[in-house]
Amino acid sequence: MTNEEALQQIDHLVGTRYVPSVKAYVSELTGRDRVVGINDRSTREYDPERIQIEGDADGKIKSFAFN
Repeated sequence: MTNEEALQQIDHLVGTRYVPSVKAYVSELTGRDRVVGINDRSTREYDPERIQIEGDADGKIKSFAFN
């Protein structure tokens, strides 16, 4: 699944409250095993299969990054 296809599957989550179980849901929808949640630690190495969930100050999902 390309990044664009993955984003189509998870874009409806933008604006919703982040809870840790969202990582498993994103993984299920996209087939990607490496999903990094808000405030999770991760390496800076390039990983084309990683999805980073980015959030705002209120704990809501604001976007997804693919790196």
